[in-house]
Amino acid sequence: MLPRLAKEETLLWIAALCAGLAYLFEERLVHGGTAMAGSATVLLVAAIICASLRVAAHAEHIAQRVGDPYGTMVLTLSAVLVEVVVLGIVMSSQNSPTLVRDTIYAAVMLDINGILGLAALMGGIKYGEQSHNDDSGRTYGVMILTAVTVSMVVPEFIPRHAWHVYSIFTIVAMVTLYAVFLRMQTGPHSYFFSYSYPDKPRRRARPAAGADDAPQAPLPVRASAVVLAAGLLVIGALSEVMSRTLGTTLRGITAPPALPALVVAVISASPEILTALRAALANRMQSVVNIAMGASLATVILTVPLMEALALYKGQPFQMAMSPLQTVMMLVTLIVAAINLNDGQTNAIEGMTHFILFATFVVLALMGL
Repeated sequence: MLPRLAKEETLLWIAALCAGLAYLFEERLVHGGTAMAGSATVLLVAAIICASLRVAAHAEHIAQRVGDPYGTMVLTLSAVLVEVVVLGIVMSSQNSPTLVRDTIYAAVMLDINGILGLAALMGGIKYGEQSHNDDSGRTYGVMILTAVTVSMVVPEFIPRHAWHVYSIFTIVAMVTLYAVFLRMQTGPHSYFFSYSYPDKPRRRARPAAGADDAPQAPLPVRASAVVLAAGLLVIGALSEVMSRTLGTTLRGITAPPALPALVVAVISASPEILTALRAALANRMQSVVNIAMGASLATVILTVPLMEALALYKGQPFQMAMSPLQTVMMLVTLIVAAINLNDGQTNAIEGMTHFILFATFVVLALMGL
């Protein structure tokens, strides 16, 4: 098993090597000037993405082996854990009260407008129209709208002295919402999130030339769990150094305030981006909808209670209420998604509408808005 892991986990070994080198030369990277810190930040982010890809792969393997509802829970929690680990470590060095809010907002924009938009655009150009189960789009949309309203709109109207009361309510509300959603997704309404595609003719498999060509037995769940945990540790180690080099880079250049949030959002969404694009080009739009909308829902519904619990522990609230511009962008995004996903088919025009919204988000972020 060890030789097999050594061969298959190349990306994780590269990330671990980068973590070791980063700790060895940490002071030089942090205090070597803006150019060195910026270059180190880019390389460290790439290494974190490598590790997160392997974490996602092993989470998917575990999910397939254990089945639902535990499989869905593993997939969701592994994605959120990567985001929370990176976010928590970056927060410790950036000390920004809006970092949590901006990260969640950026993740939703990236998932729905970026991933779904680009996938629908590319798939529409290749296939014309791509079908999916319209029940899933409506269910995801109303869940995201409810979670965002409770956790990121209503806090604007909560008095400062009562923040801890509403934080407790938010934790309970999000956990309850997720529990009911998970039960419905894996039980009575599981058909909402699936779509029957026509079978494609498959080529006959060539006879095996030897023992080396025979399919390998799947890894045991315990082995995948160990590698997944190791991947999270590597991500934490890399994030520790990356947060310091990022701080040095931001002090040396004129960067938009939302840049740290964008970095965290890109890291957490990187596995979903590749998976969604492959699914779109394979004419499997249902997978794209589940990935993009499901990742957005998980980001809001699970990251918020974890961060609110951390705020209660520290006795210091985060700024969770979105700005007026963020609220407008979020509302327009969810309305456009509801319209585009309502008829059970996507096309290049609908993909372009989301991608234009994503481009608008990026431009506004670069302008510091």
